Amino acid sequence: MRNLRLLRSGGRRAATATGTPRCFCLSAEAGTVLVGSQYGLVELGPAGDSVTREVSLAAEGFLPEDGSGCIVGVEDIPEQECVCVATAAGDILLCNLGTKQVECVGSVDSGLSTMSWSPDQELVLLATGQQTLIMMTRDFEPITEKQIHQDEFGEGKFVALGWGKKETQFHGSEGKQAAHRKQTEVLPASAWDDGRPRVTWRGDGQFVAVSAICPETGCRKVRVWNRELVLQSTSEPISGLEQALSWKPSGNLIASTQEKPNRHDIVFLEKNGLLHGEFTLPFQKGQVKVNELLWNADSTVLAVWLEDLKVENSNPDSYVQLWTTGNYHWYLKQSLHFGSLEENQLVSLLWDREYPYRLHVLCQGWQYLSYDWHWTTDHGMGESSQHAANVAVIDGDKVLVTAFQHAVVPPPMCTYEVQLQQAVNQVAFHTDPKHSGDMAVLDADNKIYVYRYGQSTVNDPTVRFGAVSGNGFKAAVETPHLDKTYRVDVGGDNGEVLNPLGLRFLTWLQDDSFLVVGQGRHASQSVLHHLTAPSHKAGAEEKHLSLWLSVPVDGEVVSLCCSPVTRTVALQLADRQILKYRWEASSPALEPWWTGSGSVVHFPYPCVQTSITRINGEEVILGLTDRCRFFVNDLEVASNITSFATYNEFLLVTTNSHTCQCFCLKNTSVKALQAALSSCAAPSSETLRKVERGSRIVTVVPQDTKVVLQMPRGNLETIHHRALVLAQIRKWLDRLMFREAFQCMRKLRINLNLLYDHNPKVFLENAETFIRQIDSVNYINLFFTELKEEDFTKSMYPSLNGSSNVQPHQHPDQKKVNVVCDVMRLAMEHIDPQKYCLSILTAYVKKSPPELEVALQKVHDLRESITPDGKAVSAEEALKYLLFLVDVNELYNYSLGTYDFDLVIMVAEKSQKDPKEYLPFLNTLRKMETNYQRYTIDRHLKRYTKALGHLSKCGPEHFSEFLNLVKDQNQYCEALKLYPSSTQEYKDISDAYGEYLIQKQLYEQAALIFARAGIFAKALDAFQSSGNWQQALCVASHLGYTKDKLSSLAGSMAGKLVEQRKHAEAAILLEQYTQDYEEAVLLLLEGALWEEALRMIHKYGRLDIVETNFKPAILEAQKSQLIFLDSQKTAFLRHKSRLQVVRELKEKACESLQDYETPNCPELEIFSETSSVVTASDMNSKYSHSNSRISARSSKNRRKAERKRYSLKEGSPFEDMALLEVLGESVRAVETVKGDIHILLKQLVLFGYDEQARVLQQGLNEVLQLMETSIPEIWTPDLHQSSVNPVLGPNSTANSIMAAYQQKRMVIPGVQDPELLIPPKLNKNLQWKLHLLQ
Repeated sequence: MRNLRLLRSGGRRAATATGTPRCFCLSAEAGTVLVGSQYGLVELGPAGDSVTREVSLAAEGFLPEDGSGCIVGVEDIPEQECVCVATAAGDILLCNLGTKQVECVGSVDSGLSTMSWSPDQELVLLATGQQTLIMMTRDFEPITEKQIHQDEFGEGKFVALGWGKKETQFHGSEGKQAAHRKQTEVLPASAWDDGRPRVTWRGDGQFVAVSAICPETGCRKVRVWNRELVLQSTSEPISGLEQALSWKPSGNLIASTQEKPNRHDIVFLEKNGLLHGEFTLPFQKGQVKVNELLWNADSTVLAVWLEDLKVENSNPDSYVQLWTTGNYHWYLKQSLHFGSLEENQLVSLLWDREYPYRLHVLCQGWQYLSYDWHWTTDHGMGESSQHAANVAVIDGDKVLVTAFQHAVVPPPMCTYEVQLQQAVNQVAFHTDPKHSGDMAVLDADNKIYVYRYGQSTVNDPTVRFGAVSGNGFKAAVETPHLDKTYRVDVGGDNGEVLNPLGLRFLTWLQDDSFLVVGQGRHASQSVLHHLTAPSHKAGAEEKHLSLWLSVPVDGEVVSLCCSPVTRTVALQLADRQILKYRWEASSPALEPWWTGSGSVVHFPYPCVQTSITRINGEEVILGLTDRCRFFVNDLEVASNITSFATYNEFLLVTTNSHTCQCFCLKNTSVKALQAALSSCAAPSSETLRKVERGSRIVTVVPQDTKVVLQMPRGNLETIHHRALVLAQIRKWLDRLMFREAFQCMRKLRINLNLLYDHNPKVFLENAETFIRQIDSVNYINLFFTELKEEDFTKSMYPSLNGSSNVQPHQHPDQKKVNVVCDVMRLAMEHIDPQKYCLSILTAYVKKSPPELEVALQKVHDLRESITPDGKAVSAEEALKYLLFLVDVNELYNYSLGTYDFDLVIMVAEKSQKDPKEYLPFLNTLRKMETNYQRYTIDRHLKRYTKALGHLSKCGPEHFSEFLNLVKDQNQYCEALKLYPSSTQEYKDISDAYGEYLIQKQLYEQAALIFARAGIFAKALDAFQSSGNWQQALCVASHLGYTKDKLSSLAGSMAGKLVEQRKHAEAAILLEQYTQDYEEAVLLLLEGALWEEALRMIHKYGRLDIVETNFKPAILEAQKSQLIFLDSQKTAFLRHKSRLQVVRELKEKACESLQDYETPNCPELEIFSETSSVVTASDMNSKYSHSNSRISARSSKNRRKAERKRYSLKEGSPFEDMALLEVLGESVRAVETVKGDIHILLKQLVLFGYDEQARVLQQGLNEVLQLMETSIPEIWTPDLHQSSVNPVLGPNSTANSIMAAYQQKRMVIPGVQDPELLIPPKLNKNLQWKLHLLQ
């Protein structure tokens, strides 16, 4: 689907050269050409028209002075800094152009007809006048000499397997008479054949093919020789084989030409000499002769040099044709017509070895031309026209047009073809988006044919259908018609030396206005010609396009592109500068292309494909080089792009890694695009998809989701890129085109939730529109079945450009599926409930939870309805459909739950159930009383709440059954709601409920239930068990307890409270209910409640207790607090110093880990103690072993192991964590006793024990100060920091872990309790000190 576009054409004429050029070769210096004439060797430089250097061989005596001599071969040998020249007289000369010295390195008496060097310039092959071949080394030492004409076939002779004679073989469709047909005689070579041998090397230089006329038959034969000049094979006898010969550099085929009885063919031979394919030249038999065939360096283009044969009074016309192949079809892509002037007659042509698409041509009038082509895809440029996806392929005098909007037709077929009178060289589509299918065709005669759509009702005879028509078919594709023909005359007279393809980059700007680039006065300058058609002349068939304006360009234009949206024209010059052509201005002019930052755009490398688009609102130019480098303005954004295309706000690219990526340019920047192209997107990403190896973008079909790719062989593949698909679906949904969106989503398997999630508010408001557009029960059901709760615009299909127009959900408190089902169901019931019956059922079933009873009721109503309606769905069908959605057993249970036996039987009949199973059960149910029947059904369906409701209505005789069901299913709360609180049933249920709660050890709740129901004895026991002595005493008064009974009850409860260390409450019971205030005081002293004890002593006037019990108690308390503080201080200091040691050991361990890189070195002592804290893996392995042993034991031991996870044993893993834990506990323990000590200090001072109080206050103060200063040393800031950024974990990488090692952060790997790393807080607001003790 690609054409060859001419990028640049250069030329120069050596006006000062003498003689006639005969052959030429390319010099190692860029742009320099070496030409051999009948007098000597001439060098044409890259600049100017003059000869730069010259060596006269006639003066040296190697060529005759009269000009009758001939040079048969020229080759530049850069390593020897000289040029090798072979003359027809037989001399082999080395000419140094710098010193003008000529050395004869060899001579052949019989003369030379050909000299051919191998591609690596290691060997040279000479064909002599005696029909021999001489192979020599680069130093001209002969290797061997052989006769051209050999009798044997060669080393590659075919082996006969002896499978019978020719006559007995199977001959296929030719029939048996083919065996007896005589071999046709091989005709001799053409009369115009010059008889010289032709030599061509294979690309790797391992083999050389020689074509020569056989002296016996007079026809040409091709022989293949190896580097040692050993014959490999001889071609089969080919009648009419001609002189042209060229071996494809890739090595598989040798091209030649053959004149057949009715046509002229290019034929291909294999290395074994057998024919392998051909194609026909577009000329009559005997009309032209083929002088040469040449393959370009990458084997993609075959150049054919032809001349007219039947010319009487003038020189013959010369042509050069460029042929390419794709999908096994040969296309004529470019045709260069050199005319019949003698100066324009071709001498020779060559392909460049370095630039595969550069062709060098030499004419007789010393005119040297060079052309650079590259591949391009000519396609419509619009985005709205129905013909915007047309792609034109040049094939000789035909243009093959494929309308991808209608059908993807694989080449070489097409939708329709346009037949012209001459070979076509350029095709340009209209740049106006509304007419993007209109096409201008430039042929080899510089005529422009304009084909337009519409306006004509008569079929154009030059346009005929290709693959889309046929017998019995009516093509639905509109075809264009020939509207106008223009002749282009841009200066130049007939007498001037012609430069074919003088015009390039044809661009159709607007109606009858064209832009072309021509050659300036100098080779390095171009001219921009703005052509317009003059006013219409009546009767003029062919109009002339007049030159409205010529704008000289200071440089050579190598690419031109036009934006169909902004109509901007951009030119790229050979120096890679970008110019903008303002053609719509009153005085059109060229100006540099400026970026948004104010700099002039220069591509870093010349680009062969350019395009204009907008990125984030700024107009930019995109460029792609032949080496896959991709530029946006002058910034290289990727270096692996094989093709690109722009469409709306999207950029699509194919890469060397065989992916097609799509980017939205609306809300992005160039830097973001560069980052996206350089990063590897996930394969599931919306922007990326894998494609076949070597795929290139042909075109993107507008208003659709198709991207057409072409494979290297030529076949097409259509993909629907996810990003384009979603963008198109979003546009359709915004325009409420639900049908188009739905069909696209269904075809391309896009989740249908997007229909709702894209804009929930709009969807719900237009539910009826959606249903009317879809208008298919099956499609609506499909939509229902795909509904899910998740928001697909956030999970599966997030917006590419990030600007999602998602509305907040209409009903945030309701589930999405339920909302959609309800709204859709109401809409369907409003439109046509009969038609959408099955969809309505689906809406009920899909809800969460499913409303199957309602759905079944609908089916039942259908069965009951007696109005026969042709459109309506029968109950049978509806039930069948419901069974398709829901499991039959589940539906049977639901139908049973409706208590409608007709419905149950209807469902049961559709199921696989045995009637012997369900009929007896149903018959039993029918005989029961209604409430008991429903209770039985509900119990069968395990709907116990409903079952209890029905059973409670069955009367008191069923209450025992009711109570048993309540106990079995623990339905106490529901049961209590069914009876008034005054009834005996309520009391019985409460009794059972209380017992159940006691079993669960919920004593207080049980006591409340008992008390509420008046079961006070059980309530008293339950309150006692729960420890609620206040409620227990209340219930005891309900039970009418005597004073003695209350006293003993209080005594027993006080004992239990003391066990629970609730001394204050026990003292209240003893004081108020047993009147034993002395025991109460002792209990308060035991609980260290000094002030309450003192109050009670004074209340009852027992001051003796102060001396006997109170003072000894406070002194004892002071001693025990001092012992406690001392032990805490000692332990704190010991653990703190050990923590310091452990941390130092760890630091050393980390350093040696870096130094030795041997984490398990047994020799190092520092590892012996902390070997398990070096690496996280060591720790994990150690713990994994112990845990695996523990896991087999009981859960009790496992809990014990959890408690002992941080061991204080020296050298254990996590020893530092254990120390942190213990130190934190110490701080918290001291902080807790601060309040108790404050109260104790007050009592000590009150009774005059100032010294003891001072010692205690000082002791606590010392401990608190020690802890306050130690906390920052123990819980360091970096300790907490490393817990915030753990070294290991799901977000860490190999590099981050290594960096952490180097920063010596591996102090606390794998911490499971991060709260240990937070320092404990000291409450400084509590004023505990006494001033008089300071």
